[in-house]
Amino acid sequence: MLSFIAIVLLLFLIPGPAVIITVTQTLKGGKKNGIFTALGIGLGDLVHTLAAVLGLSAILMNSATAFEVVKYIGVAYLVYLGIQMLLTKPQKLEKPTVEQSPASTSFRQGFLAEILNPKTALFFLAFLPQFVQPNGQSVTVQLLILGITFVVLSALYTILLAIITSFIGEKIFTRTNSSSRWLEKAVGFVYIGLGVKLALQTQSR
Repeated sequence: MLSFIAIVLLLFLIPGPAVIITVTQTLKGGKKNGIFTALGIGLGDLVHTLAAVLGLSAILMNSATAFEVVKYIGVAYLVYLGIQMLLTKPQKLEKPTVEQSPASTSFRQGFLAEILNPKTALFFLAFLPQFVQPNGQSVTVQLLILGITFVVLSALYTILLAIITSFIGEKIFTRTNSSSRWLEKAVGFVYIGLGVKLALQTQSR
């Protein structure tokens, strides 16, 4: 378990879609939105964990059609979010942005972005079994413990990331119309970029 935790913490140092989405949502809507995005991502990871334990993720690994269907649904969703951000008209920010963007929306976006990434499903299916002890307790129980441990660590990491990003963002960005417009467009391009990156992914990489 200690080896598993150490490797997971090292993996967190490599920025991925979850990190990028959490940071952009925090800059766009504040600490609360960033935390709810992290919780949504955590729930998506939990679903992937349960799918891996039940063997459902194997379908994505062995079926090119299933992989492509899930992938392009995820691509469409990310590009939709990006276009939505690019078309958003700037508003006068007399109140903090966090009040303009419901936390439930951030939670939903984090969850859907994570659950619709087939590479995450394959990651859990390939990563977790490497730490199963053959002479230990039930393999199913071991996989659940490993998966839930990963989800908890990931959620704590992304929540901490949201808090730090919020603190830094408040120091750097001012609540002006120009900064709001810049952030909206930047978030839009980030989402579209993630969609393009996902579209280029294959089962083998």
